[in-house]
Amino acid sequence: MTRTAVVTGASSGIGEATARRLAAEGYDVVAAARRRDRLDKLAAEVPAVRPVTLDVTSEESVAELAASLDRCDVLVNNAGGAVGLEPVAQGLVDDWRQMYEVNVLGSLRVTKALLPKLVESGDGVLVMLTSTAGFTSYEGGGGYTAAKHGQTAMTETLRLELCGEPVRVVEIAPGMVQTEEFALTRFRGDAERAQQVYQGVPNPLTADDVADAIAWCVTRPAHVNVDRLVIRPRAQAAQHKVHRVS
Repeated sequence: MTRTAVVTGASSGIGEATARRLAAEGYDVVAAARRRDRLDKLAAEVPAVRPVTLDVTSEESVAELAASLDRCDVLVNNAGGAVGLEPVAQGLVDDWRQMYEVNVLGSLRVTKALLPKLVESGDGVLVMLTSTAGFTSYEGGGGYTAAKHGQTAMTETLRLELCGEPVRVVEIAPGMVQTEEFALTRFRGDAERAQQVYQGVPNPLTADDVADAIAWCVTRPAHVNVDRLVIRPRAQAAQHKVHRVS
């Protein structure tokens, strides 16, 4: 029987790339996100992809997703993102709430809903797409790092709680990845500021690079668990250490 993978936030960036890559690996892929038009375009290009409209901040939407699935062998909790770069002293509560709602509570909702199916599969894989911000703080990143620290803590707790169950819990923690929307969303649509994040950086990671790492983790033998895979571009030695060329 063909295995089923669910990818949240699959309408763009890492989520879309992961849906494409897992389909190429032979999975039936449920691509879930809010923007159905983009999902429909993806499904038209990749026959193994089934589009599902999903809002991870809605209990009803998540319940509808779970009810639509006959099985779930892989769950990639990718939906997330950052908003704003204000210091903590000027932090905007609504932005912090939004980041926590999507990154942490969104992952919680989907995990709770699909975990029984992952267990039933006999070899489930639960992937949390976190960030190096999940274990390293930086100036201006207070709200995002707080959310990603929370998501990392949830992942580690799940691995402890599911010990003995037929489910592997994998954390993928990327560093600098250049996608079409991440920095643009963070800077509230300011394309010039978004581009400056990557200016002079030779070969930041792409969405395909991260999707490749996710696929590698998911396709390991059932007894092999990759607890955490940190992936950065060669030009980034640490959160605060990035090589740039003029």
